[in-house]
Amino acid sequence: MSYVDVNGKQIEVDEDGFICDPDLWNEEIVRCFARLEGVDELTDDHWKVIHYLRGYYRQFGIAPMIRKLCKETGFNLQRIYELFPSGPAKGACKLAGLPKPTGCV
Repeated sequence: MSYVDVNGKQIEVDEDGFICDPDLWNEEIVRCFARLEGVDELTDDHWKVIHYLRGYYRQFGIAPMIRKLCKETGFNLQRIYELFPSGPAKGACKLAGLPKPTGCV
């Protein structure tokens, strides 16, 4: 395991950079992880996806499939990739503080 420094606090991440303890998630961590993912500014659209993913994960214990993510947020897959260049699994789920998805999101 390794760590990411978030304003002087060490946050443990796995080998792919996903937070190990989703309960530590907060907006400071999101902003730090966003910079690491090449997202310089978080817009309302970013937050809509992030909050949707967190809510879905809290309810079902897994990340949603891509089709469900697009349908529920109203964003097509192209828009998701515009918001999160590394994709819905690697980028969006990482920023949302979810564990690394085991399959498609």
